[in-house]
Amino acid sequence: MPEITRFNGMVIRINYREHNPPHFHVKYGDLNAAFDIRTLEILEGSLPSREKELVLEWAEPNKEALLKMWNDKKIVQLPPLRK
Repeated sequence: MPEITRFNGMVIRINYREHNPPHFHVKYGDLNAAFDIRTLEILEGSLPSREKELVLEWAEPNKEALLKMWNDKKIVQLPPLRK
């Protein structure tokens, strides 16, 4: 699964070949979570609340780029969250 960014010990990946709804994956240590791109709700898995908030802070301004990747089937690198 292609990596699109990483920050604060989290790796964010997207695989447009997967099932709908459009989503991205976050790996944090042994934990994994999949987030719906449109709603930013967790579809499966879990993260600690602090890391979840950081992912949401990163994802909100990147929703359009994430949906474009999913729809155009072209993966690009996105900037990490800068704190």
